[in-house]
Parts: sequence; C-alpha cells; structure tokens
Amino acid sequence: MRIRWPLSFWTGAKRFESTVLQEIPMKFARWVFRIAGIYGLIVLAPQYFIEEKFGLENPPPITHPEFFYGFIGVGLAWQIAFLIIAQDPAKYRAMMLPGVFEKFSFAAAVSVLFVRNRLPTMLFAAGMIDLLLGVLFIVSWRKVAAESKRPA
Repeated sequence: MRIRWPLSFWTGAKRFESTVLQEIPMKFARWVFRIAGIYGLIVLAPQYFIEEKFGLENPPPITHPEFFYGFIGVGLAWQIAFLIIAQDPAKYRAMMLPGVFEKFSFAAAVSVLFVRNRLPTMLFAAGMIDLLLGVLFIVSWRKVAAESKRPA
C-alpha cells in the first residue's frame, strides 16, 4: 500500500527543505566573514597606537611610518569589507576572491620572512590564522556558488 501525501504537505516540505538547505551555506559564510572581520578589527585597530612600542620591541624602529599606517588602514578597510560580505554572502560573493588574496598574500609574506629568520614566531602565527581564514573564504565562496545554482 502506497501512502499518498496531500499536496499541501508536499509543497510545504519542499519549501521547508529549500529554505533550510539554502540557509546552511549562507550561515556558514556569514559566520566565517563575521569572525574574520571582528578578529581583524581587534588585531589591527590597536596597532594605530603602538608604532613606537613596535619599533622598540622589534628593532629597528619604523623608518617609514607611512607604510606602517598604510598597511593598517588597508587592513582595516578589508575587515569592514568582510563584515559587509557577512551581511549578504550571495550578493557580495564576488568580493570573496579578493578577500582570499588578501589573506593568502599576508600568509605567504610571513611564511617567507619566517623561513628566512626575519620574523618573530608570534607574527608567523598570525599569518597562519590568515591562511586558515583564506581557506575558509574559499570554502564559503564555493558553498555560496553551489547554493546559488540550486533551483529554488
């Protein structure tokens, strides 16, 4: 004996399935970019106030502060972009790839400097956090793409 479900049950289940399955990749991407943005703001913003201390703890002192402050400014701008992407990952999906480049370029730079003994271990660890976030950005980009191709 075959069970026949009423049409309203079937369409409701399809609507539920569609909504739930669409929301999982979006939630993942939202959380990844939200965490990346908040983490970046917490790490980068205080550096505006520690130029002198940074130079003393990591000699020689900074001789070109425009590079130091420029790096922090660009980094903070990207953290804000990550928070914007977190609001609507499908809409801002194209911006995820430059975000991957931002994360991987820093991770690559600190890796090379660390291997050449030109970087403290703590900064290398920060670069590896960026590497992890870059990988999560790629996962988010793929999940959001797969979801946008799924029929509604």
